[in-house]
Amino acid sequence: MNLFKPYRFLNKEQIESKANDILMQMKKEDFHLNWPFDASLVADALGIRLCWDKILPDNNGIIAAKIEPIKRLITINELFSEIKTNKGLEQSTIAHEIGHWVLHVNQDEADGIVKQLELALNCQATPQLFLCRSIDKSGYQTTLNSKVDIEWQAQYFASCLLMPRYILEEKRRGRNLQSWPHLYAMADELGVTISNLKNRLQDLGLIYIPKGSKQIYLGNSTPNGQQGLF
Repeated sequence: MNLFKPYRFLNKEQIESKANDILMQMKKEDFHLNWPFDASLVADALGIRLCWDKILPDNNGIIAAKIEPIKRLITINELFSEIKTNKGLEQSTIAHEIGHWVLHVNQDEADGIVKQLELALNCQATPQLFLCRSIDKSGYQTTLNSKVDIEWQAQYFASCLLMPRYILEEKRRGRNLQSWPHLYAMADELGVTISNLKNRLQDLGLIYIPKGSKQIYLGNSTPNGQQGLF
C-alpha cells in the first residue's frame, strides 16, 4: 500500500483548477472567504487536522512540516521561529502542505486503512510520512526526498489558493503594479509575503522583474485565462 501518489506532471491550469474547485466548494458550504485568507479554513473544509508541534531534525536535516495521511494530520514545526513570526510565510506554509495533501496524498488508500482499523481487522497502519524540509525566503519549500517538481506543484497550488485571480483583480484596482509600495500594500491586504505576490503576478504575466533587478515592468494588462472565479 502506498499512501502517496506516483509522480505525474501537472501544468499550471490543472493545479489552479484544483485550487479553484476547493474555493468554490467552500463557498457553497457557506465558509466565509475573506482576505487576508486563513488557510486553516481549507484544512477544516477538507477534514484535515492542523497542528503545531516540535519536529526534531533527522539525518537529512531540518524538517519544516510533515503529513500523516492515516491521521489526516498536517504538523507544522514550531521550532521554525520565522514561520511563527511571519504571518504571510505561515499561511504560505499551511497552503503548501494542503497542496501536497490535495495533489500528492493517496486519500482513498489512507481512508481505506482507517476504515479497516475501525473494523478491528488485522490491518497495521504504515508509518508513511510526507516530509517537507526547508523554506527559503521566497516561501518555496524544498525537500531532499521529493522531486523538485512536486514541491513546485504544491507551492503553485498555495499561490492559487491564497491569491485567486478574482481577488487579485479586486486588490489591484487603483494601484500601480510598477510601484513597490503599492505591491507591499497588496501583499498586506492579501496576507502573503511580497515574494509570493511578486511570483504570482509574474506567473500571470502582469509584471516582469528581471533577475537580480528591482525594476518592475508591466506585462500583460490582464491575466491569461479565467477572469473571475465566482
